[in-house]
Amino acid sequence: MFARIDSRPMRIAMRWQIYATLASGLLAAVFAGAHGAASALLGGFINQTADCAYAILVSGNRIRTAGNTLRTLFRAEAARIVLIVFQMGWVLTSYQDVVHAAFFISFAVSVIVFRMAILVRE
Repeated sequence: MFARIDSRPMRIAMRWQIYATLASGLLAAVFAGAHGAASALLGGFINQTADCAYAILVSGNRIRTAGNTLRTLFRAEAARIVLIVFQMGWVLTSYQDVVHAAFFISFAVSVIVFRMAILVRE
């Protein structure tokens, strides 16, 4: 069963993340070559998968009370952080030719772009 992300702003922000990651990958390819492009794509992809898990957990059920809202948000944020830490650890230990600047800049851009979901109107 596939989960659906109900929030239109989150879906749009995730689409923006894809565009920003691809753009940073192209930019890194120009300045740092193939390993720079791969590093930038991995940096953006890490945050995209974590944000996708966050969005699925937040929009998975209908929340009726303030306590349930906070519990769901904390659970989703914890899952997001755990995914980011494990994926970053995996990439940094297994990919020997990672270009750190491209990797972390692309990750940071992806984080900022997802937070721009608040600018999207329903």
